[in-house]
Amino acid sequence: MRVLRIAGEGINSLAANKLRTFFMMAGTIVGIAALTVIMAIGKGTEKKVMKRVEVFGPRAMMLIAGGGRALPPPDTSVTTLTLEDAQAIRNEVPNLEFVAPQAWQFDVNLKHEANQIQTVVWGVEPEWHQAWSWPVAEGAEITDEDVATMNRTCVIGSSVKRDLFGGDDPIGKSLYINKVSLTVKGVLEHRGTSGGPGGDFDNRVIIPITTAMRRVMNVDHVGAIRIVTQDASLMERQARQIEDLIRRRHHITPDVDDDFRIITPAIIADMVRGTSRTLSLLLTALASLSLLVGGVVLMNILLISVAERTKEIGLRRAVGATRGDIFAQFLTESLSVTFLGMLLGSALGGAASLALGRLTPMPAVVSWEPFALALVFALLVGTFFGVQPARRAARLRPVEALR
Repeated sequence: MRVLRIAGEGINSLAANKLRTFFMMAGTIVGIAALTVIMAIGKGTEKKVMKRVEVFGPRAMMLIAGGGRALPPPDTSVTTLTLEDAQAIRNEVPNLEFVAPQAWQFDVNLKHEANQIQTVVWGVEPEWHQAWSWPVAEGAEITDEDVATMNRTCVIGSSVKRDLFGGDDPIGKSLYINKVSLTVKGVLEHRGTSGGPGGDFDNRVIIPITTAMRRVMNVDHVGAIRIVTQDASLMERQARQIEDLIRRRHHITPDVDDDFRIITPAIIADMVRGTSRTLSLLLTALASLSLLVGGVVLMNILLISVAERTKEIGLRRAVGATRGDIFAQFLTESLSVTFLGMLLGSALGGAASLALGRLTPMPAVVSWEPFALALVFALLVGTFFGVQPARRAARLRPVEALR
């Protein structure tokens, strides 16, 4: 009962000075809100990383034509990779499950009767479907015979089916890429969008790689080679082997930059994390500064409060309150301020995280962990910065306080 009475007196004092209480809480509110957003971004980023790696394939690598940055938009003008490079990888690098070269062309005009769209065309070999774990939902896949005969056939994505054929069955119908007629033999399973350079995965047309290179694109090179290892633990070593092999084949000397790049799941994960790293650092600095400033402001206002309430403290001591009672009252006020600031800051941070996740590309997932950490921070700040004012109040002598 005595503890509750002391706590009640501290809370009543805060309620009687609402403006002062708000200023004491302001730093804690901003700091806890920033901390909540930081953790929401971190959790959202990890979730996005796992999803992106799952889509890319945890055992997959991409050998992409052109050097430079790790993952730029594909450049169809780069001609450094060939079908012979893919065959050399099959022959010389052990423990690979799939090696699937692909030629590609972007922003291609695709037409069926009066309907016309722009799409991405990929020329592939039959094992492309297995390499990407991307079977057809309807019809048939690209076959060895399609490649051997340069068959004018194609497999389309679900977005292409919707935009060109509406509710009609596309199997057996014709479409045109530029002036080349292709017969639809299948529809790929739905994949959705990547949120990155991949764009809408379902806006794809897959054709035999020989048809693509000789009939549609008129090229003698490929844009990329999809490589799937049998064992993910071998990937780093195999990536080095592929790098050495392609450098030898392309006669690249040690003082010359590579004309290709190898993308692994680790690079994909780093790319996704990098999008939120800068904002997280800024919010971390803001949270730390806000909590520090908020704690200093809290301590100074409590010290001023002690000076203003000297007679009140003297009267309480005169009627029997102990130093421990006075210390407990002022420490309760400090902890109450930071606890209320924690509640308001957590609510503000949670709302900001939800808005960030819905209105921007920044990943943010609200969970219970930030609230638990915020409670710990609130108690630490309230205790650390509340002890000094509480000690000063407790040390006042009744006689001096009542003068």
